[in-house]
Amino acid sequence: MRKILLLCLLAALGPASLAAPVTPERMLQAETNGDHWLSHGRTWSEQRFSPLDQIKDGNAAELGLAWYFETNTKLGLETTPLVIDGVLYFTGAWSTAWALDAKTGELLWKHDPEVPREASIKACCGVVNRGMAAWGNRLFLGTIDGRLIALDRDTGEQLWSQQTTDPNEPYSITGAPRAAKGLVFIGNGGSEFGTRGYVSAYDAETGLLVWRFHTIPGNPADGFENEAMAMAAETWNGEWWKYGGGGTVWDSIVYDAELDQLYIGVGNGAPHNRRIRSPGGGDNLFLTSIVALDPDSGEYLWHYQQVPGEAWDYTATQQMILAEIPWEGQPRKVILQAPKAGFVYVVDRENGELLSAEPFTTVTWASHYDMETGRPVEVEGQDYDGEPAWVYPSPIGGHNWHPMAWSPDTGLLYIPELDMGMLFDEILPVDYKHLKRHFNTGYDISSDAQSSQRFTQAMLKHLPKAHLLAWDPVKQAPAWKLPHPNIHNGGVLATAGNLVFQGTSDGRFIAVRADDGEVLWTFPTQTSTMAGPVTYRVDGEQYVAVAVGRGGALNMAMGKGFPVGNPNNRIMAFKLGGNATLPPMPVVEVPPPPPRMEATDKELQRGRELFNRYCSRCHGADAVGDGSIPDMRRLDPVWHENFEAILLEGLMEKAGMPRFDDVLDKQDVRNIHAWIIERAHEDQALREESGWLASIRQKATDTIARATAWLIRVTTE
Repeated sequence: MRKILLLCLLAALGPASLAAPVTPERMLQAETNGDHWLSHGRTWSEQRFSPLDQIKDGNAAELGLAWYFETNTKLGLETTPLVIDGVLYFTGAWSTAWALDAKTGELLWKHDPEVPREASIKACCGVVNRGMAAWGNRLFLGTIDGRLIALDRDTGEQLWSQQTTDPNEPYSITGAPRAAKGLVFIGNGGSEFGTRGYVSAYDAETGLLVWRFHTIPGNPADGFENEAMAMAAETWNGEWWKYGGGGTVWDSIVYDAELDQLYIGVGNGAPHNRRIRSPGGGDNLFLTSIVALDPDSGEYLWHYQQVPGEAWDYTATQQMILAEIPWEGQPRKVILQAPKAGFVYVVDRENGELLSAEPFTTVTWASHYDMETGRPVEVEGQDYDGEPAWVYPSPIGGHNWHPMAWSPDTGLLYIPELDMGMLFDEILPVDYKHLKRHFNTGYDISSDAQSSQRFTQAMLKHLPKAHLLAWDPVKQAPAWKLPHPNIHNGGVLATAGNLVFQGTSDGRFIAVRADDGEVLWTFPTQTSTMAGPVTYRVDGEQYVAVAVGRGGALNMAMGKGFPVGNPNNRIMAFKLGGNATLPPMPVVEVPPPPPRMEATDKELQRGRELFNRYCSRCHGADAVGDGSIPDMRRLDPVWHENFEAILLEGLMEKAGMPRFDDVLDKQDVRNIHAWIIERAHEDQALREESGWLASIRQKATDTIARATAWLIRVTTE
C-alpha cells in the first residue's frame, strides 16, 4: 500500500520526478528504443538515427507544430536537446540550461550558471552552447568560462562544479560533454586566442579529475606528460608553445562501447600559418587528428591524422559516427567523419587504418589521398607560401559543427555540405604579432585593389553553394544533393520513417525523403535554424523537436536580414496533426542614423579594415548583422553617444561587449565609428528606395557583404 501511495505521489509531482537513471544498459538499449534521446548524438554511436517510424514519408505532410518555447534571447541557439522520460533538456546562450515537459513545452526548471559577461571575449563565435550529457540522475553542462557543472536532473540544482581550464587563459567551452563508465569527458576551445588543447575526464559522482590528455606537446624544457607527447614533439619545430599551438577538442568526443575506446576529434593549429607555428615543417601531431584513448585512464591507443601540418584552420572536431558497413565483402567497424577539410573519411575504428578518403565538396588543397600511406597529396601553391592562394574549402569548412546523420536503413550519410573557398595571403613570420585576447591566424586579407580583383575573379568562377548531401560511404560517392538558397544551414536527423529533417538559414524546417531527397513537408520557422533536430515518443506519439535561432560564426559573420524583426530563439516541437501557431513576427523600428562624422576617405577605409579585423566576427562583415547581435548600422543614439567608452573603457563589458583598449586607440575608434555611421546612411538610403530598384540594390549589397565575410579571419569554435 505504501508503495502505491508513493508512486501516486511521484506521479503528481510531474514527469521529471519519475526519471530513471541513465545507465550503461539503458544506453545500449537505446539503439533500438527510440522513446528517448539520451546523448548528444542520441546514443553512444552518435548516428543521429531514430528507429521511430510513426512519422514517415507517407504522412509527413500531416506534420504540424505541437508547441514552442521562448528562450527570451537572440544570442544563438546551437543545442541538441536531450529527452529522457518525457522531459526535454536543452542549453542556450551564456550556458543556461532548461528542462521542459516534452509533451507540452511547459517549463519545469531553469539553471543559470551566471557566467561572467566578460568571458565573451574568449568565445570565438558567440556565447553558444551545444548541449548536455546525462549519467545516472545527473546532467552535465560545460560553460563559456570553462566550468563543468553537475545538475540534479529533477530540479536543475547544482551538485558540483569544477573549473576545467585556467581562468587566466582564453579557454572556453561551447561543446556538449559526453558520459560513459561513470566518467564525464569534456574538451574546450580557444586555439586562435593562444591555447594548448586537451581533453579531461571527471568522476560523474564526485567531480574529481580522473585524467587529462593533451593533444599537442608543451615546452620540452618542462618535460612531457607521457610518451605520446614525447612522440608528438618530434613532429614540431621552433617554439610553438609560445603561441599555444592549438589542437583544442571543442566538439566531437565519442565512446565506443563495443571496443571500449574513446575517440576525440582534435582541432586546428594556432596560428593557422604553419610557417609561423612550426618553422621548418613537421606534421604537428595531433592536430587535425582522430585520437583513440583508453576511456578509464586517458592512455593513448592510436591516431589517424587527416591533414598533417595543417595550414587552413581545418579541424577533425566535427561529428564522428560509429557504424558497421560492408567493406570488401566483410562487415567492418568504422568511424565516419566529414570534417572541414572536405573529404569523407572512413576509418577502421579498431586501429585507425584509413579505408577511404573522397571529397564530398569542392577541394583544392589536396588532389587525393595516398591509400598506402594514408596521407593527403597537397596541391602545390595552396599553402599560400609566398603567393596568395584561393583555397577550397574555406576555414569554415566543407562541413562544420552542424550535425550530420547516418541511416543504417538507407546506408547513406546525410551531410550539411558547404561549398566555398577563401583567399589566403600570408603574414610573414617577421611581421607577425601575437595577440593573446584576439584571433591569431598568421594570414592576412589585404584591402588593396589587387587583392579585391583576385577575390572578385574567384567569386565569379565559383559562387558559394550549400546542399543537403546524401553520401554513400561504400560506393564512396554522392547518392543525391538537395540545394539550398543560402549557405549556412542546420544539422540533420534521420529516422526509420525514411525521413531526413533539417532546418535552413532562410527560415524553413523541412522533411526530406531519405532515399531520394524529395522535400515532403516545409514549416516556416520565422528565422534561421542551425542546430540538429531530435525525435522522441511520449504517450505513444512521436515528436520531432529542434532549436530554432541564429548565431554561430557563419551567420554572425555573413549577416542575414529578414523582412521584419528577429524573433527570440525557440524550441519547436512537431507531431502529426499538430495545430499550434507561432506569434506574429516582431516589427522593429529602425532609428535614423546620426549625422556623418568628418573623416577622410583614408580614415573611413581604415575604420572598415579595423571593424572587419576585430568586430565582424560578432557584428557581421561590413557591419551587416544577423540579428543575434545588434546590427551596427541601426544603433539607437545612446550607443553612438557612448561609442568610445564602450570600446576603450569597457562600459558594456558586464553585459558581454568586450573592450578593445589593448589593440585600439582613440583615433582607431573614431575611424571605426565614422565608417559605421557611413554604413548606417547607406542602409537608410537603400530602405527608403522603393520598388524593383531597391530590391536589386539590397540584394547586391547583401551579396557584397557576404562575399566580404570570406575575407575575414574567422574560425568556428
